Amino acid sequence: MPTDLSTEASPPPAGRPRCPRCELPTPSCLCHWAQAIDNPVELLLLQHPQEQQQAKGSARLLRLSLARCRLWVGEQFDPAALQAALHQDGRRALLLYPPTPGQTEPMFETPANDDRPLRLVVIDATWRKSRKMLWLNPALQTLPRLALQDPPPSRYADHRKAERAEQRSTLEAAVLALQTLETQAERYEPLLQAFSAWLNERQERVQPRPSMRLR
Repeated sequence: MPTDLSTEASPPPAGRPRCPRCELPTPSCLCHWAQAIDNPVELLLLQHPQEQQQAKGSARLLRLSLARCRLWVGEQFDPAALQAALHQDGRRALLLYPPTPGQTEPMFETPANDDRPLRLVVIDATWRKSRKMLWLNPALQTLPRLALQDPPPSRYADHRKAERAEQRSTLEAAVLALQTLETQAERYEPLLQAFSAWLNERQERVQPRPSMRLR
């Protein structure tokens, strides 16, 4: 049986100076790209520990930009604590995850007489690790699922390889889901634009400079 992992983010590794807010090395700080977005649907990010120090991970910008966003880091969570977090404050929880072939998980629908606020659960992990986290945390398996329908091309494709063609970065997937669930989808456009600008900035930073040859 795997050991329960902490839901607290561990401190960044020692070494180069780091931004105290985004915890990236100071030259790579992305705080200037963070937006201030008042999201009615709360986000619960369940992040695999291997993603925590991933400099290319998009969840960091997502977390810094949303007013209602909680981050749990771990692979297997305490069942009682997770169950309480899913249904805290009377919110209705749903999981952003595609249906499993050959199985019939409940899919999310909004009943006409149910006006409870929503909590969107998003797993931040590779595809293989996300399936393991789903298996290790049965409470997630009981949630109604929301699957993205015909998502637009990913801005992330040139920066991190996806295991499946329909996959999107955590930020893109979460924003698309929030836009689906809320009535004012345009509120997230500044975040998508900032995400694109951040990716371009990263690309320029990592591109090798042409060598200077003496003649």
